[in-house]
Amino acid sequence: MADFVLKLADSVKSTVGVRTAYGEPVALDDVTVIPVALAWFGFGGGAGPEEPATGTGGGGGGASIPVGAYIKDRTGVRFEPNPIAMLAVAIPFVFVTTRGLAAVLRALKRRRR
Repeated sequence: MADFVLKLADSVKSTVGVRTAYGEPVALDDVTVIPVALAWFGFGGGAGPEEPATGTGGGGGGASIPVGAYIKDRTGVRFEPNPIAMLAVAIPFVFVTTRGLAAVLRALKRRRR
């Protein structure tokens, strides 16, 4: 069973990624756009008793989030972030940071009393 899972992981790893979700880099005139994404996958297997021949199955899935793109032109290479993905990361970060800062300030205020 372990060999099956390792073989399955190797086959999925080679097919899941940025190229699968967003395609190959695109070149037009002197500009090349290379997509960047965060991709992950997971899967599960199943087993059952040998006698009687009843077993259970499994499944899997994956996701890909577009982070941005590298743009290569005459001026050099630069990264252009995807604003929606950046907001999806920034909003929870700002929320947690402000809550933490507020807790620290409250603790310092109590300590002064």
